[in-house]
Amino acid sequence: MDMKELRSMSDKVLNEELKKLREQHFDLRSQTVTEKVTDTSQFSKLRKDIARAQTELSARRIKTAKAGK
Repeated sequence: MDMKELRSMSDKVLNEELKKLREQHFDLRSQTVTEKVTDTSQFSKLRKDIARAQTELSARRIKTAKAGK
């Protein structure tokens, strides 16, 4: 997922996407306990996607706060 896709999403959809990514990350961490993870590169990809989504949400909050002043 790239920033272009995230910027085109509404706030509601972006929050839902962030929740889905966090759930995937949790599931992947749970799979490590049972040693069923075959592609460990998924961890960094998910973390980066989560960070991108959080960054976009934060930028929107800052923009809204500045517009409200």
